[in-house]
Amino acid sequence: MVHRIEVTPHDVMASRFAISPLMETKHTLWILSGVKGAGGWRTWAERMREPYRRLLRTHPGLAPMVALFRERYYNVDFPAPPPTGVNTPVETELALVRATPLAQAHDEIARNLEGMPRPSESVREVLFSPNVVELFAEALAAIWQEIVSPVWPRFHAILERDVIQRAGRLATYGWAAALDDLNPRIRWHSDGVIEVQSSFPDETYRLDGRGMLFVPTVFPAGVSYYLDKSWPYAISYTARGTGIPPETADGLAHLIGRTRTRLLLELATPATTTQLVTLLGLSLGTVGGHLSALRNAGLITGNRTGRTVLYHRTPLGDSLVSRSPALGTSS
Repeated sequence: MVHRIEVTPHDVMASRFAISPLMETKHTLWILSGVKGAGGWRTWAERMREPYRRLLRTHPGLAPMVALFRERYYNVDFPAPPPTGVNTPVETELALVRATPLAQAHDEIARNLEGMPRPSESVREVLFSPNVVELFAEALAAIWQEIVSPVWPRFHAILERDVIQRAGRLATYGWAAALDDLNPRIRWHSDGVIEVQSSFPDETYRLDGRGMLFVPTVFPAGVSYYLDKSWPYAISYTARGTGIPPETADGLAHLIGRTRTRLLLELATPATTTQLVTLLGLSLGTVGGHLSALRNAGLITGNRTGRTVLYHRTPLGDSLVSRSPALGTSS
């Protein structure tokens, strides 16, 4: 079964990429609740399970919100409103959640529950209570503050570099280049159609000049798409570079050092110096020195984009990584 999204030339101009701290907070809940696997974030998720269990005991809206989670079917929209940019503060998104009309929240919850086993009466009492919106908002704010915000600089650096690269490819080379490796379930056709493999009956959607919203996540969430008129047409996908291992292979590390090996791994996806500083947790001077050494050796190169320089591996750098045992073709 296939969902077809028809694209016009005007849609390219209207399409944009966005980053949402609140959507990443919700994805974190999917991981910690066990609904989805953590992938490369498994060690971090294991450390976060005890704080998560503590918050379950202290925030009455958290367990009922998690009880609504289900894959491949409708999930309530209001706890994760559409993002508006790449640097929207979580406080702004939480304010939008709190502004949700109660009737809308109850309607979305009822739609979410269709086809699900009936939850316990205590859970239903919260879900259809007059303060469910605030209870959900408080639970999300607690998860953000205690679990997500400490690691958000790294999350944001991964998401930002994916956005910069894909937005540039979309503007310069078109949809096929931007969507080429988004997800195996998504295909771009030369006749101006995005095709998404679905578990639902075939259907065709038209963007009609509104464009698409592309929202990356650091988690192995596969691909989610929003084709409901109450939400901007959007696709959420796993950002590139999230599967890079935290440890480096001894062979290459012995040759060029662990930090430079780590830099080569990260530069499977182009990144700026500032992003690499955040990703590696090193000083600007240290990262700059290693980048200079790798560049002089012909392993990386940099291209200026506006005020920043995007570094990426050269074919020689790719070859060095791909031939290193236990590293493979990191991407």
